[in-house]
Order: sequence, then C-alpha cells, then structure tokens
Amino acid sequence: MAKPEEKTSSSLVRQIRPPPLSQHLREFASRRDAWVILARNMIPVVGIYCFGWSAALSVFNYWFDGLTALAAIVAALIPRALRETQPKTGRVTWLGTVVRGAVTWIFLVGIVGLPYWIVLIPLHDLLLGDELRRQLAHSPALWFTFGSLAASHFWKAFRMGYDTMPDKELKQRARWDIYLLVLRALAMFIMAAHGLYFVLVLSYLEIWPERALGAVFGDPSRLWKYDPPDPASDRRKR
Repeated sequence: MAKPEEKTSSSLVRQIRPPPLSQHLREFASRRDAWVILARNMIPVVGIYCFGWSAALSVFNYWFDGLTALAAIVAALIPRALRETQPKTGRVTWLGTVVRGAVTWIFLVGIVGLPYWIVLIPLHDLLLGDELRRQLAHSPALWFTFGSLAASHFWKAFRMGYDTMPDKELKQRARWDIYLLVLRALAMFIMAAHGLYFVLVLSYLEIWPERALGAVFGDPSRLWKYDPPDPASDRRKR
C-alpha cells in the first residue's frame, strides 16, 4: 500500500523542463503584459547607466522589496498557526499570544528568508556600504518610500485571506508565493556578477512563474501535496 504514495511523491518533485527559447520568445512577443513587466524592471538599470542613479540604492530596493514581501506573508500566516496550536488547557493571555506570535514570526523570517541574508555576502559592498547608509540616513523621503513599500506588502498579504483558506488551498497558495520569493532571492546572486541578467531572471519569475516553479520544485499545480518525508516514519517502516 505504501508504493503508490512513494510513486506520487517522486513524480511530484520531478523537475519540469521549460519549453525551448523560441517558444518563450514567441510568447513574449505576443504578450503585452510581458513587455510592461520587463520595462518596469529595467527602469533602475536604465537609471543607473544613463542618469547616474545610485547602484546601491537600486540593489537595496530589489532586496528590500523581496524580503518585506516574504515577511508579510509569514506574518499573515502567524494568526492561523497560533490559533491551531493554542493549548487546550491553561490560561492564555493576550500579551502571551502577541509575544509568542512575534517570536515565531522573527524565527520564521530568519529561516525562510535565509537566501536574503546569505545574498548580503556577495552584495556586501552595495547593501552594507557607507554610500547606502548615508542616503538612507539623510533622506526622510526614502524612509517614507520604503515604509510605504513594506506597508503595501503587509496590506496585500493580509488581504489574501490566508487565515480563512481551506488547508489544501492555503498550502498551495502560500508555497507558490513563498517559493517564488525564495527564487527571487537566489536570483540576486546573479546580480553580484552580472547585474543586467538579474533583471531578466526577475522578469522571467513574474511572466512565467509556473515554469520557474516547475523547473525547481516540480509540478506547480501540486505544491500543496508535497511534504518532506518524516524520518521517524521511515525508521518505523524499516
């Protein structure tokens, strides 16, 4: 009886190869939204090379945008997680729940957002340099801009309805969104060596998200079905 499950699990995580480049080009040429996405992502690159924009600030914008979007999704999932793990017995205080939620959120952002922390190593000179610190310290407009960006991500995440989705839909939606943001962070490693190519990869993730997910995580329509194997259950089978 265990063999069909093993077959399903192995077929689920099998990578799906994207179609050839010629098909991508045909689809790109026929999709108006694809041109808009590429043009939007090219704005900072054009600004850097043509108008003298700060490279450090542009790279920080990409990094901060992805990290805050990830943090917002995790925050939207916390209330449901706390409710489902609430102890049956014992007194539960409002303050204790808030503290437990905040600690859980910090821990999960640290773990799930690990690619964003690691990418600080190759992009150290840009993201942790003196130039960026000076710009952020002396520009209230930048604080307002990045604050508004973070607020919009949190507003969007809580509007998604993670708290009320059925379990199957929740797993599919949350994994879809989080996996794409993780791939975005991994793509930033390209920026350390080939800045322009990162924009192309970022645009690909937005135009063909299902193909990017399929190439790395398997069937993107069945992300909800994949759960890492339980080592304890494996030992019991032996």
